[in-house]
Amino acid sequence: MVSFLDAIRAHAVHTPEAIALRTGDTSFSYRRLDAWTDRMAHTLTARGVGREQVCAIALEPGPESVVAVAAVLRTGGAFLTLDVTQPPPRLAAMVHSAGATSLLTRSALRQTLHLRVDGPVIDLDEMDDSEIPDDVDASIGSHPAADGLPDVCGRQLAYVSHTSGSTGTPNAVLIERAGLDSYLRFIARDYGLGPHTVALQVAPLGYDASIRDTFAPLVAGGTVVLAERSTLLRADSFAETLREYGVNTLLSVTPSFLTFLAQQDRAGERLGGLRLVVSSGESLLPFLGSGARRVLSGGLVNQYGPTECTMTATRYAVPPEPETAADLVGTPVDGMTARLIGPDGREVPPGEIGEIALGGVGVARGYRGLPALTADRFRPDPGGPPGARAFHTGDLARSRPDGVLEYLGRSDRQVKIRGYRVDPAEIEGVLLGHPRVTGTVVTAEPDDRGRMFLHAHVTGELESVTDAELRRHLAGFLPTHMMPRRFHRIERLPTTRTGKTDRAALRGAGPPLPGRTR
Repeated sequence: MVSFLDAIRAHAVHTPEAIALRTGDTSFSYRRLDAWTDRMAHTLTARGVGREQVCAIALEPGPESVVAVAAVLRTGGAFLTLDVTQPPPRLAAMVHSAGATSLLTRSALRQTLHLRVDGPVIDLDEMDDSEIPDDVDASIGSHPAADGLPDVCGRQLAYVSHTSGSTGTPNAVLIERAGLDSYLRFIARDYGLGPHTVALQVAPLGYDASIRDTFAPLVAGGTVVLAERSTLLRADSFAETLREYGVNTLLSVTPSFLTFLAQQDRAGERLGGLRLVVSSGESLLPFLGSGARRVLSGGLVNQYGPTECTMTATRYAVPPEPETAADLVGTPVDGMTARLIGPDGREVPPGEIGEIALGGVGVARGYRGLPALTADRFRPDPGGPPGARAFHTGDLARSRPDGVLEYLGRSDRQVKIRGYRVDPAEIEGVLLGHPRVTGTVVTAEPDDRGRMFLHAHVTGELESVTDAELRRHLAGFLPTHMMPRRFHRIERLPTTRTGKTDRAALRGAGPPLPGRTR
């Protein structure tokens, strides 16, 4: 099988001194990147990393984490990248649910995270050959046993990503190599990436969008800029990073962050060097409705797709004068299909509303260790080859006459917060672990710009419990994007006639959110 790593190696052969990675004042050529990857892959192979085995990667963001992902794939193994800033209990749950059999890390993180795996812990601080010196003379194939790494096939596991789980434990999604290879090559080809591309890695490690950020430009022979996370969160330093490195491509920005950038002074000037901006993770409508499309002189693409379908299933090139009353997510990417299914299980006619069912090469293997959930969401695909399955997303849409999909929201409780898919039940489960909380419901509330915020309704003896204390309790288990904006203390949770919690009655029940009119 020809993988996307072969494309990156081809650049190391044909344009070895071209810059693959830039961070601070340091640059890494394709030759150096390939040699470093090859050496680390042999180190991992010697420690038992191989086919169908998941290697958890707990490293700080930077060139080393990029090499680690590529090296694990080169061994034939599968990677699980971890955002090391997240609470250790959550990272431990991810390592467990992913079935990781090895851990690649450094001593300081090993001591603070206390992650456990069934197999070897590979501490790069204990390895002499984990890094490639600046003066290495590593032509392609010169490393001993460079041809000893295994061949791979498309059905092998490539990586494990996670979605929010209703039980409080993240669900591990198993993505195969064929889907990843097809997707990264599509992005490079369809979006016109090439040696001229200078892309900024925006998505944090641990989220599948970071794979697109990093490897799609490398497939195309471009340059990836790796900046400090704190730099990317401030408008001024973000803009300065774009200017300093000549960034012309952003492949993973959420509409919320894009709106934030567009609201800054001289936004058009600061973003004027961007040839391409790709947005995903939540509705782009608030951004388009604000008229902010005009600050982007280059192309803008709206992507749609769940983790369970290798990041992206459809895309839509947003015109300079866009529609502002419809959330258009476009047509399927290469190798994928999108059908709209009615309540009777049949495909609905164009113009009618149905649930999006996604088929094709990018559909995941399923959820690890959750056969019932896998069977419910990954169902036989009548439009595919024998044995093919389609992922039923729970998202609603309708198809326009030209085949473009118009996204209409979710049919269940999951919501998108700052680009991340969140199941409020996971937050509720953690809140109920507080000794003073006896009941809770978490709802999603929009402000007048259409941005979604989480709102926690809680019961119990909470007179002396502050919002800050509740947030500290949540922070021990959950990432920041799952933190409620408001806590509304109520005497009891309302119920329906059947005795179920009446969630609809709680929406909008708390104090107004900033900027919201009631």
